[in-house]
Amino acid sequence: MTLLKAEAMIAGYGKTRILNECSIAVDRGEIAVIVGPNGAGKSTAMKAIFGMLPLESGSISLDDKNIEKLSPQDRVAQGMAFVPQTSNVFVSLSVEENLEMGGFIREDDINNTRDQIYSLFPILYEKRKQAAGELSGGQRQQVAVGRALMTEPTLLMLDEPTAGVSPLVMDELFDRIIEVRNTGIAVLMVEQNAKQALEIADTGYVLVSGENRFTDTGEALLADTEVRKTFLGG
Repeated sequence: MTLLKAEAMIAGYGKTRILNECSIAVDRGEIAVIVGPNGAGKSTAMKAIFGMLPLESGSISLDDKNIEKLSPQDRVAQGMAFVPQTSNVFVSLSVEENLEMGGFIREDDINNTRDQIYSLFPILYEKRKQAAGELSGGQRQQVAVGRALMTEPTLLMLDEPTAGVSPLVMDELFDRIIEVRNTGIAVLMVEQNAKQALEIADTGYVLVSGENRFTDTGEALLADTEVRKTFLGG
């Protein structure tokens, strides 16, 4: 069943329209990747889906519930979690305190979820008492994803999760994202490393000027001559 349906989204900033009837969908237990050139509207689409940017028109539903009028906080309560590209950890707090902050909306015991995150990201357990600001860029991203997972989301949204990390760290983060997907969580991700992202994508969306230019499986997009030539460097 399709978990997220964002259909015909039109949105922008002031009089500048960024999204032009852009549509994105993600199924449970799938990775959907949004790629495209700079200025294509990738991050804007994420912000609109999460409620950080109001729609001029279009609709957004999560688990068959219309949510386009909900605040970001209310969308979190409905099962969304969003990890922005920057400023995504509390640098003065320890790793463990960051994770505990992620469970703020929950009223049940968060210890089991925290232990699952430590199993997913073993380095976080090793550094659980260390301030997040002292970690490497890749480790901070793991803290940010772990904190988002503490809300027990049905949809995890990641904006440029591998920005500024080495190829080795990027591969490791992608492996962890696959593991998250394998637990049944839907993952929606914006990525500049388009080829590598499409390699792990169940569905890929290529945006150009805020419009859907190509939509297919990650494998099919990688095999598409025009997509490779125009967006993947040949």
